[in-house]
Amino acid sequence: MTRHFLFLLGSSRTGGNTELLARKAAEQLPADVEQRWLSLAEHPLPDFVDLRRDSDHALPPAGSAPAMLLDATLAATDIVIASPLYWYSVSGLTKRYLDYWSGWLRTPGIDFKATLAGRTLWGVTALAHEEQEVADPLIGTLNHSAAYMRMRFGGVLLGNGSGRGDVLNDAEALTRAKTFFAQEPPLAHFPYKA
Repeated sequence: MTRHFLFLLGSSRTGGNTELLARKAAEQLPADVEQRWLSLAEHPLPDFVDLRRDSDHALPPAGSAPAMLLDATLAATDIVIASPLYWYSVSGLTKRYLDYWSGWLRTPGIDFKATLAGRTLWGVTALAHEEQEVADPLIGTLNHSAAYMRMRFGGVLLGNGSGRGDVLNDAEALTRAKTFFAQEPPLAHFPYKA
């Protein structure tokens, strides 16, 4: 299968440090690898309503943000969550997108979990802390999501930057970005028995 990367930008602003770092990593992808970039701020999802106890979820109406994001997700071999670190985890926009996975798991006719199984989930984030351990909750969220879906997990590319463009001064992050997508990630796993 030809690789198709979906970059989901979870920041409320464009051109932030997380996006800059994701674009630096994406520059290293071979020319024949398709890239699609979508801003979750530009395609806002309505609040997710959990109906799993009430009924199956219907397919979202064509042309809606949920339908477009569902189609893009299903078409991707590699999903890159580029979310700034907000309160030690993913942004609200990113969390809402992941909440929709719960509905798509129960939507008849799309077999969401089976479709994503074996594909790869990646993360990119910029943080304002020197201690990278503060990003552990974000990393855990993405790893556990990938594990539940039986996806591969490529890890999270971390960069440091508080002011606009600061991440471009993080030499270590830029070095890691050069080979980040070149790895062959393993299937994700829970650190405990599921």
